[in-house]
Amino acid sequence: MVNSEDFLNKNVTVIIDRPLGSKHPKHGFYYPVNYGFIPNTVSGDGEELDAYVLGEFEPVKTYNGKVIAIIKRTNDNDDKLIVSNKPYTTKQIEALTEFQERFFKHIIINGNNHGRKI
Repeated sequence: MVNSEDFLNKNVTVIIDRPLGSKHPKHGFYYPVNYGFIPNTVSGDGEELDAYVLGEFEPVKTYNGKVIAIIKRTNDNDDKLIVSNKPYTTKQIEALTEFQERFFKHIIINGNNHGRKI
């Protein structure tokens, strides 16, 4: 099992399995950002480590970028990486991932190590 914090400020390749505009297979909401996973990893939920891709405004199949932040869920064992080639504040990350993260208590750890409890 990987530690999500080990990826902070590292470059990664995200495989997008839920592209921007696609519908969640179970819960029916639409993805306003590209969402995928880091191949060959295992996170706390036993699946590959998930990632939100910010700053890409078209659906993509893969994305190469920097892990600028981590969403650490405090009531679920499924951390999420925030991957982008542009800077985002904690407030911006919160707004862009709210469509899914509103259902979970979490802390956002920025690349500058400022977390915010939600």
